[in-house]
Formats: sequence, structure tokens, C-alpha cells
Amino acid sequence: MNFVASFTSLIARFTWLDWLGLSWFMICWIGYERIVDHGWRGRITLLEETHRLRLGWARQMLVRENRIVDAALTGNLVSSVSFYANTSIYIIAGLFATLGALDRFMETAAELPFAHAISREALELKLLMLIAVFVVAYFKFTWSLREFNVLAMIMGATPPKESDPDELELFAQRTAAVNTCAGDDFNRGIRAYYFGMAILAWMITPGLFMIATTLIFIVLTRREFDSDVLRALRLRSVNKR
Repeated sequence: MNFVASFTSLIARFTWLDWLGLSWFMICWIGYERIVDHGWRGRITLLEETHRLRLGWARQMLVRENRIVDAALTGNLVSSVSFYANTSIYIIAGLFATLGALDRFMETAAELPFAHAISREALELKLLMLIAVFVVAYFKFTWSLREFNVLAMIMGATPPKESDPDELELFAQRTAAVNTCAGDDFNRGIRAYYFGMAILAWMITPGLFMIATTLIFIVLTRREFDSDVLRALRLRSVNKR
């Protein structure tokens, strides 16, 4: 009961603007995930186009005599994911260190433009929320790392190119699907970094938190549905002069 009373007291430290900002943050993050996973009014997404590339990569791998290129590409992907997983650990450790120097942090935050008065308990909860976001990123990166390891094992089990064409096509689709799963979880980890930046704005004022969340949602949506790289991938022919 004491724990429940203490937790309720901490939650009461949030203003209605804090709750509004937090609700908007969750709607944007979860909503974006749903939009990317299920599409938006039939529009092609960057995820779908990159899956086609991965499928093409898998088909090319099946006809190569030497798969050094494929191993090198997979190793590069694993290195990138490992870098972000390690970075997430350092960020989490730094945020826990900030909890131990919260008074100094509050003094610095109070001097920023548009900053408003905030209790120590409320700031602790916001920092814990930020830590939780980077913990999510860490789990996504480590799961992506394991999926890329599975991809490496699949490549090691590649059947001979003289095998049955239907078997080869199934193998290519399976390889591309695992590759896409790994890439998607990597993207989810990067996405957590983006939304973590919005929580930093929450330390200053809830209004800035909602603005930052909205801007991040718009930027990510544009990159997924209307970016230059997506238009480049959707080119189906070359106009000859």
C-alpha cells in the first residue's frame, strides 16, 4: 500500500499538460509503427521497396559461385547494429548518472529559454521515461543483431544453384524475409532514438514536447512515404534522350 501511495503521489506531480504531451507522444509513436506496418491508403513505403531489394539480393546470391560479397555485406550490417547496441548501453548509463546529479541538471534546465518550474519527482519520472525509451532501443538492436546472425546462418545453408527452381525461389523469399525482419527491428531502434529526442524537449516544457513529437512524426512519415530515396527506388525505367 505504501508503494502504491508513493507511486500515486509521484504521478500527481505531472500537470495536465504533461499528461496531454505524454498521450500525444504515445499516439504518434505507436501510430507511426502501425502506419509503417500496414501502409497508408495504398501508398508504397520505403520498407516495401527495400524488401524488394533484399529479395533481389537473395536471388543474385543463389547464382553466385563465390559469396564473399554477400558475407561482407552481412558483416557490415552486423557491425552497424552492434555499434548502436553498444551506444544505447552508454546512453542508458549516462542517464542513470544524471539521476545522481539531478540538482545540477535542474539548475541547468531552468536557465534554458521557455523553461518552466518542475519538481524533482516529476523530472525523475521524465528521465526514467527517457531511459525506458533507450532500453526499448537496446532490445530492438540486440534482437536485430540476432536476426542478422540467423541471416548469416541461412546464407551458409544456401543450396546449390542446380537445385529445383521452386526450392531456390522459396529459399530466396525466406532469406529476404529474415533480412527484412532484421532491418525492420534495426529501424525501430533508430526510431526510438528519434522519439527520445522529443522527451528531451519535455524537460523544458510540455508544449515544446508536443511540438518536438509532432515534428519528429512528420519527418519520419515523409522519409517513409515521400523521400528522395524512395522516389529513386521506385524508378522503373530510364528515359533515353
